[in-house]
Amino acid sequence: MNKNTSITALLGAIGIVLGAFGAHALKEKLGIDQLKTFETGVRYQMYHVFALLFVNSHSNFTNKVKNKISIFFFIGILFFSGSLYAISAGNINPKTIWFITPIGGLLFIIGWLFTFYNTLKK
Repeated sequence: MNKNTSITALLGAIGIVLGAFGAHALKEKLGIDQLKTFETGVRYQMYHVFALLFVNSHSNFTNKVKNKISIFFFIGILFFSGSLYAISAGNINPKTIWFITPIGGLLFIIGWLFTFYNTLKK
């Protein structure tokens, strides 16, 4: 198992813990919109965990390609999902970190396009 896969497994476990935390502990504490925002963060984190597992097990990708895609997705999870967690459960004012969420989304898009390009290239 390479380092990227280990980090991905940890992100998957964290995603499950956060999903359970949101469904049980935060359900009574957050409003409907805040809970939906939190769930969106968990959902996108898990989507990208599965994508990372695919990328890092794809034998046709070089380690350099795997690392590059992984970095886009890792930082995308941190920025996109992390900012949604902070806004919804951390009571952070969205106006103070408004720019972080779309940067995370952009990193996801770049990671997907880079994955697409490298699957066509092989």
